[in-house]
Amino acid sequence: MSDQLHSFPVVCEQTLLTLSRYPSRTAFSWPGGSLSYQGAVDLIGRLQNVFMRLGLPPGTRVAFLTANRADSWCAGMAAQLSRLAITWLHPLGSLEDQLFQLADSESQVLVLDAAAFRERGGELASRADGLQHVFTLGPADYGADLLAAIEQAGHASARNFAVPADIATLNYTGGTTGKSKGALRSHREYGGFATAILADFEIPDRARYLTVAPISHVAGTKVLPTLMRGGTVHMLKSFDPEAVLATITRERINFTLFVPTMIYVLLDHPALAKTDLSSLELVLYGASAMSPTRLVEGIERIGAVFSQLYGQTECYPVSVLRKADHDPKQPELFLSCGFPIAACEVKILDDDDQEVAQGQAGEICVRAPHVMTEYWKRPDITAETLKNGWLHTGDIARRDERGYIYILDRKKDMIVSGGFNIFPREIEDVLTQHADVAMCAVVGVPDDKWGEAVTAIVVPRAGAQIDASELIELVKARKGSAHAPKRIEFVKELPVTGVGKIDKKVLRARYWEGRGRMVG
Repeated sequence: MSDQLHSFPVVCEQTLLTLSRYPSRTAFSWPGGSLSYQGAVDLIGRLQNVFMRLGLPPGTRVAFLTANRADSWCAGMAAQLSRLAITWLHPLGSLEDQLFQLADSESQVLVLDAAAFRERGGELASRADGLQHVFTLGPADYGADLLAAIEQAGHASARNFAVPADIATLNYTGGTTGKSKGALRSHREYGGFATAILADFEIPDRARYLTVAPISHVAGTKVLPTLMRGGTVHMLKSFDPEAVLATITRERINFTLFVPTMIYVLLDHPALAKTDLSSLELVLYGASAMSPTRLVEGIERIGAVFSQLYGQTECYPVSVLRKADHDPKQPELFLSCGFPIAACEVKILDDDDQEVAQGQAGEICVRAPHVMTEYWKRPDITAETLKNGWLHTGDIARRDERGYIYILDRKKDMIVSGGFNIFPREIEDVLTQHADVAMCAVVGVPDDKWGEAVTAIVVPRAGAQIDASELIELVKARKGSAHAPKRIEFVKELPVTGVGKIDKKVLRARYWEGRGRMVG
């Protein structure tokens, strides 16, 4: 009992409380439909009725593969209320990745969006070992139609049975370093994320939140905070720039979340200049660094609405760079990932877990109530990552005199060239300030003389002609000759992971395969 007295209400219970506050308001809307707060409570109750009848033991994993849909979000809540744990499959993941996650998580239930993933769902249903129940949202020629099942099961009141020690989520990392790892959270660790977001992110009152990025990942963490603000979640199933711009105008959207590549597409879209974006109050961006020149362009053309989020699967959120920090007169702050949120203790530590001097490079390490419990079935990596009570993020950074954090790079991305430790992010930040560079990535490639040669792979802005020597000189002037790229390649596009990060593993593989270096 003391366990329950000394913790947050579990998130699924917070959700029921939140939805009961404004029964007649619209909780979710999407092209062709909407769902009220009371309707969401009723739907969650009916879905829970179906899950409870399965008689599954607490902690059983329920996997979801779905586009952005209100009913799949409600099904996740219903599962958690029933003491089941949820794991979201990445909607852009490969078949192999999704089969791996189903097997690794030991999922017994799979919920599929039949409209968006009919074929893939069939492959998963037939090939994944260990599945006992397959539900589809809508009819399919496999599994049981969950929407038909709730009609047959009838009305039931949603009730919370989950306790803080129950497993709530098993979220998988992006997998840029080989097989992705499952970050497990009990309800105890999961409990505070929404209030942490509301405390430090400038989410508008009565938020009208547009989700275009998958709610299976970071975009989904803003759904409950939006509802806590008495707002509405407007759902689009994918990023279509014309649909995004039209929806912002029509629904008077005041809050959304994009990865930087989406912002670049909008800035380059001819419809932007003709679109009324005056309702926007907050545009959160994250997942990867954003070009400072493009950020200035965004502020000029869309407004002073940008805010950068930072966190990772193992702990989210960690820090935020707020709207007021996005001042074109102080562009050096654009390179920061912000100031730690109130719920996190953040230190920059050396390899011995000692705090480094201000301005020196070290690893971002975090203590917070919402840090994951462990990596599922990976005790060795868990011990290493949570050493001495700190979450070791793998991000190398420095801190300025005001406490703002500047990520230099991933620990594993560091280049050793001619005896110097070089962080690609520092070079990328210089290159993306060039007006004709749309995107770039810097990697180390094998070199007999230098060990690793700094190589920049650059996507030029449309119609631009860039001289490679000009870019090399720019880096040399800003960072010194050790950082200057030994070669520059121009490409039309860069490979990205499912969550919109540039996939350096793929880039490095071109140069390192057969040379004996770990590609991840």
